[in-house]
Amino acid sequence: MNSESGPVVEAIIDSGDGAPASPIDDPIVFEQLIRQRAAREQRRTRMMRTGRQVVVLALFACLLGLLYSLYKVVGSAIDDSQSGWPIIGSILPGSDDLKMPPVLDIVTGIFEEPRGTNEAFWSIVGKEAAFTLREAAVGFAIGVIVGLGIAIVLTTSGRLERALVPHVIASQTIPLIAIAPIIVIWGRKSFDFLPFEWQDWMSVSIIATYLTFFPVTINGLRGLQSPRPENLELMDSYAARWGQTLWRLRLPASLPYLFAAFKIAATASVVGAIVGEISAGVKGGLGRRVLLEAQRYTTGPERLYIAVLGAAVLGIFVFAAISSIEYALVGRKGRETVT
Repeated sequence: MNSESGPVVEAIIDSGDGAPASPIDDPIVFEQLIRQRAAREQRRTRMMRTGRQVVVLALFACLLGLLYSLYKVVGSAIDDSQSGWPIIGSILPGSDDLKMPPVLDIVTGIFEEPRGTNEAFWSIVGKEAAFTLREAAVGFAIGVIVGLGIAIVLTTSGRLERALVPHVIASQTIPLIAIAPIIVIWGRKSFDFLPFEWQDWMSVSIIATYLTFFPVTINGLRGLQSPRPENLELMDSYAARWGQTLWRLRLPASLPYLFAAFKIAATASVVGAIVGEISAGVKGGLGRRVLLEAQRYTTGPERLYIAVLGAAVLGIFVFAAISSIEYALVGRKGRETVT
């Protein structure tokens, strides 16, 4: 190596697209190629992981349907011979077609058009799921802001934390089904001063916020307190203000805790929106659909199952969305640290 001309990197890089390998003697080009190849490997790994998750979810759905059908066969045998199964028959519920519609009926019911409509049932449930998703998303956003704000305030004082955390925990003991109608009626009567008309779905979003802020507060508080004392002392030695320490140290350190809370809060916001719709009689969402199909159960039990499955799919969707955002932020941060 010539010491006068500076260091020279001599390496062979495989482009990965079948082209012949070529020597690289420029360190900047060499580093860029290494980064590109690492990015391709990470994308390939992520696609393989996503594919495996989809396959596992499909296999789980098939296994669940198989167990459902198996129990239906066993339950039918119990129903047909109650005298031979006196104890088991009194414990296990029956499995006739009214109580447990066949899996084939549930699958075909997804594509059938209910009486009085010219639209497939899956399309109706999809639109109602989008309505519920809007309520849940607004409730989730407000819950994250409120919960994280409370966590930041509690971080400023240990005495304040000890005084208020028990009240935050106690707030979750109030039955949601009891306060949902109160919140809806209160929203109808108390927001006439706003420049827009208050609608019932906004009250449902407040109900979703009620379930959302709690995990964000508790996990956010733990995450904001997670930096090591020496790191905090280092920020103090730089004469960093409290806001700078919060933005540059505490919030980045709390991301793993926050995203764990976001996953719980996102699914809880869906539950809160559905329960709020059912309790307050708000039309347009999955909660109303579940209530209607429960009232019409004897004429089409499979539609109630489809509505419940739609709610489950919505919960999986919001969980996957938060997981994708977590991978994009926390995962990218980890890759930048390594490189």
